[in-house]
Amino acid sequence: MKRILITSAGGAPATNFVRSLHNAPEPFWIIGVDANKYTLQRAETDEKYLIPKVNDPSYFDVLFNIVRETGAEFLHCQMSYEMLTISELRDKLHIRTNLPNHHTIDICENKYASFERWKAAALPVPETMLIENVADLNTAFDRFGPKIWIREIRGSAGKGALPTDDLDTARRWIDLYRGWGNFTAAQCLESQTITWQSIWHQGELIVAQGRKRLYWEFANRAPSGVTGITGTGVTVSDPYVDDLAQKAILAIDNQPNGIFGVDLTYDKKGVPNLTEINIGRFFTTHYFFTAAGLNMPYIYVKLGYGETPPLPQRRINPLTPGMAWVRGMDCEPTLVSMNEIDSYDLALRQRQACIREKGRPQ
Repeated sequence: MKRILITSAGGAPATNFVRSLHNAPEPFWIIGVDANKYTLQRAETDEKYLIPKVNDPSYFDVLFNIVRETGAEFLHCQMSYEMLTISELRDKLHIRTNLPNHHTIDICENKYASFERWKAAALPVPETMLIENVADLNTAFDRFGPKIWIREIRGSAGKGALPTDDLDTARRWIDLYRGWGNFTAAQCLESQTITWQSIWHQGELIVAQGRKRLYWEFANRAPSGVTGITGTGVTVSDPYVDDLAQKAILAIDNQPNGIFGVDLTYDKKGVPNLTEINIGRFFTTHYFFTAAGLNMPYIYVKLGYGETPPLPQRRINPLTPGMAWVRGMDCEPTLVSMNEIDSYDLALRQRQACIREKGRPQ
């Protein structure tokens, strides 16, 4: 039985990975580690261990000790803040991984570095500039205003993001994060986003699937409206996005390996613009694809072991378009077709029409 170690095991991203492997056609023994003693208790793993935070000097020693003690054979990380450290340590840990090369991870973990690659390749991106000082912020408003989008160049879940049309608000926001030199300003795009999640092996595209996000859960509780928590996602198939996402990946790495999740946001003309690549990890709700019939974590792990994975006949967008994954806090997600969801809209409109026709009861 293959022995898999997953970090940040109590978090939702890792849980979706664990559930996917438990849904695979072969058994896995899964070892979970987490730096938070409370979230660790939620881990759906066969073993679980508390470890120090990634910036603790003893992180490597403790992780290495657990690898040896448990006989873990393959390591996977689902959190961006651990990705760079795990990538740097991969050869010292003496455990299988299926990561992109470290230079690629370094670029993708820096949103401004990614933007520069895509801009040089003439791919659609929102106009963006690095903000070193208040003068740069003034220039950004002149170039991209009246409203601009500011965000940290590193981090996930909309970290540090804020749309604003006020210079003083933007200045105070960057001051709050001590972010001068670590923030960018860009054109504001529309709210519609799409993700193209893919697995590559030594330069070959193995499988990919598009997913459109219909809304962010708890969006009204974040200044940017972006929480990193997908409310409902729906499977999509868009040849333009398929082509653009591949070009975006190859502009950064001409021999991609591992997981590349390309995020795009639509502009006012309806054109998807590249915003970032989530590198070396699946998007949080990837069990959605597993439940719909595409177990990407299983494919990824099989490749990491040097084995031939089971693949769908159609490698790009093999899932039926219009399948929705509806989720929320403390609720089991629901897989349902968009046609079924829309049928409730239709029923409501018919009911309202009937009420209007008959008039309000006296």
